[in-house]
Amino acid sequence: MTEQPTVSDLVADVCARHADTVFGLMGNGNAFFTSNVTRRGLRYISARHEAGTVAMADAYFRASGKAAVSTVTYGAGFTNSLTPLAEAAKARIPLVLVVGGVPTTGARPWDVDQDMVAAGLGVETITVTRESAEADTQRAWELAARDSRPVLLAIPYDLAAVEAGPQQPAVPLIIRAPLTTDDAVTRRIARLLLGAERPLVIGGRGAVEASAGPALRRLGDGLGAFFATSAMARNLFDSPWDLGIAGGFATLPAVEIMRRADVVLVAGAGLNTFQTRYGSLFADGATVIQVDVSPDAAAPPATDFVHADAAAFASALLDTMRGLAGRGWRDGYPEVADRTLFKEPPAQEFAPDGRLNPRAVAQLLDSVLPARRTIVQDGGHFIGWAPMYLGVPDPQALMMVGTAFQTIGLGLPSAVGAAAARPERLTVLVSGDGGALMGLADLDTAVRSISSGVMVVFNDAAYGAELHQYAVRGLDDTAMQIEEVDFAALARAFGARGTKMRSLADIDSLRDWLDAGAHGLFVLDVAVSQSVVADYMRESMAPILAAQAN
Repeated sequence: MTEQPTVSDLVADVCARHADTVFGLMGNGNAFFTSNVTRRGLRYISARHEAGTVAMADAYFRASGKAAVSTVTYGAGFTNSLTPLAEAAKARIPLVLVVGGVPTTGARPWDVDQDMVAAGLGVETITVTRESAEADTQRAWELAARDSRPVLLAIPYDLAAVEAGPQQPAVPLIIRAPLTTDDAVTRRIARLLLGAERPLVIGGRGAVEASAGPALRRLGDGLGAFFATSAMARNLFDSPWDLGIAGGFATLPAVEIMRRADVVLVAGAGLNTFQTRYGSLFADGATVIQVDVSPDAAAPPATDFVHADAAAFASALLDTMRGLAGRGWRDGYPEVADRTLFKEPPAQEFAPDGRLNPRAVAQLLDSVLPARRTIVQDGGHFIGWAPMYLGVPDPQALMMVGTAFQTIGLGLPSAVGAAAARPERLTVLVSGDGGALMGLADLDTAVRSISSGVMVVFNDAAYGAELHQYAVRGLDDTAMQIEEVDFAALARAFGARGTKMRSLADIDSLRDWLDAGAHGLFVLDVAVSQSVVADYMRESMAPILAAQAN
């Protein structure tokens, strides 16, 4: 007699068809699902905090382009996962979160309305039944992929171990027709670009996901344009005429060139305050053409918005503007192509307070760390250093986790997800001391699961972002200070290697580890100064401080 599959078995069966890696933390509500996953041999990476499960799946997608599954129990397990779930929703990350659900017989005293909570984050919940477990799970995966968003899949507690009934047929998901390019719009935008004397093409994550880099590069080369990218699309164009990251992380010489552009094509990138360098990136009167698959992306300072796929629209423009062979304004800037525009003198080793200058540390790290690396950034003031000084080989190799929801503390689990997606590369987590302490539970996960990784902690013994935004305005800084933590010692207690860096010469410990094969996790705890302010932070605060002074 054949044993009948349970509801959890069917959910796991479908998940196994879509993903080979599961990030989870077991509890009462997902025990049967998790057991099925591990029994069948799927790679299972256990977090030490439920928030880590979703952050890992999020980073896994960002690094590999493949959706992943995470799983937590009901109640407190679910609510612990909400912050990274909100980040995934706002960042449009496709993943499926399998959770324990409220029993079909009704809520218990400790239950909360999980569907309502998820809806508040913009996340849809699909609750399986005995007869629809297979079809519902398939629908969750299809929705996540089609709409590029997380989907919650709930298994009611009293059904988790119950035999599944005859399964209902799946209802085909409506496949949205691909966006078509309007010929009249294409011709109008082509005329604007052809009339440009100083064109600039900016690509973002949307252009990366659409594989629009080659078409946009051909278009830009034909126009004689300069290129730039968002932080999420670094090296999209692989061009000597790339000015680097636009916005708050741009170098000042590159910003001066961008500000001279008369026509800007922004493909798959947002135009938020940071991306536009607090409204100062484009010249007054510049034509800014924004192209995005989401109609909700339209935002000032765009003068023209095109609802289209970045790759399809770039190809349509190329078809319309055949025979392009312009040099544009490149001849006036040979220092861009020979990269001398981006060379900075070595920063001073120490700040006036005797602690390390984070600029000097970042410059040194770029030369010490191998070029094949994946950089994962937590949130905090320190985000101003790695994007400006550490190169990456491709757009997926720099992750700014938490930026969509403005979180900190997701760095450690995100590094685990990135390393699982790209184990052949060195995973480099860049964190601050505040964020590292928030996510400390998953330092154990990082030590257990990252085969080759470096955790760099820019340790200013403070919540640096708050210090540079509020202490300078006269607020008491008591709550902004952190008694200094020795993360290297913590790392060694967890079984990793680590050293406290108080001078640039202390980098030799990291060099020795790299030379020995870079096995496991190495934590470099860098004692940096509170007095050195990142350029993006200084610019954002300049209008506020000027108004305060007046």
